[in-house]
Amino acid sequence: MVALNSLVLALSAAATAFAIPTESLERNAEPDFELSNKLVRRQDYNQDYTTGGTVNYSPASNGYSVSFSGAADFVVGKGWTTGSTSRDITFSGSTSHSAGTVLVSLYGWSKSPLVEYYVQECYTTAPTTGTVKGTFTSDGSTYTVYEHQQVNQPSISGTATFNQYISVRQSQRCSGGTVTFANHVSEWSKLGLNLGTLDYQVIATEGWGSATGSSKYTVTA
Repeated sequence: MVALNSLVLALSAAATAFAIPTESLERNAEPDFELSNKLVRRQDYNQDYTTGGTVNYSPASNGYSVSFSGAADFVVGKGWTTGSTSRDITFSGSTSHSAGTVLVSLYGWSKSPLVEYYVQECYTTAPTTGTVKGTFTSDGSTYTVYEHQQVNQPSISGTATFNQYISVRQSQRCSGGTVTFANHVSEWSKLGLNLGTLDYQVIATEGWGSATGSSKYTVTA
């Protein structure tokens, strides 16, 4: 397998431009909140969408692992039922890849407006679709912001037309780091890309095009 650190990103419309957002929701049998130096909402959401190929997804209380082979399209990850614009999310682990397209992102949705968003931290090939809206610096790297419209595609509200907001990190972090999501929300807003009420929010591994490889991450906020 080839580590993703030496590879570059893809925004591929041919694969329905990222996630088909059908998912399974599991709530932990533990309290909703845990104690740290601040009150944080415990992870209570498992993103588990797969189509063809072999995808073995294993959620944990504080992260997930997945191995995949010949995968047509999948999105799996761990996070929260309700997203937050002020949540700083830290992930730590690794991804390897030998075929297809693979992404590791902070991923989620909003409603009113319906928006699918990505903060892409680790990826395989360069962008092929979407409009470049601008650049900004956060968490030690420049991000390029893309907007892309999905027409009559599956969404958390059924088949719909909606926009994607995508921040692509130029200096990849496949082994992890902290995503200060408020910085992305602020910069998107300056570019006229506004979120609505947040739905689920996860650190996710996504793959398509006979994707083959594995990911394992812990996730904290």
